Amino acid sequence: MELTISLEELCRIIVRAKEYDAQVPAVDPNDSSNMADDDAVDTLEDETNTSVEEELQSAIDDLNEDEQAEVYALMLVGRGSYDASEWDDALQLVADEVSDITEELLETPMLASLLEAGLAAFDLSCDDIGTVS
Repeated sequence: MELTISLEELCRIIVRAKEYDAQVPAVDPNDSSNMADDDAVDTLEDETNTSVEEELQSAIDDLNEDEQAEVYALMLVGRGSYDASEWDDALQLVADEVSDITEELLETPMLASLLEAGLAAFDLSCDDIGTVS
């Protein structure tokens, strides 16, 4: 399997997905209180910080169709729906059955973890991406 999407781009999506996955529904009863008193927990509430979702959506939308399909297929491998030897089958499922890849990915719980597991199935990781040596 050779990806058309760069590992750097994929890792950028994983970072954004981790930020997106960390958001929680807004439940702060003291929403108008002082941010310092709340220890700035409001930044994790998804109703007050839509930029994280917008950045993830934009990162996925900026990919071409083949790259988007690969991201989705990696998620399927990471989820265990397919294994690494069934890569072509996973890509075919995406082509045949997924109409809005971005929306489907945004609705996938634990997307970052699933993508990392998908990469690991191919002995790839984001460990050394973005580090300066």
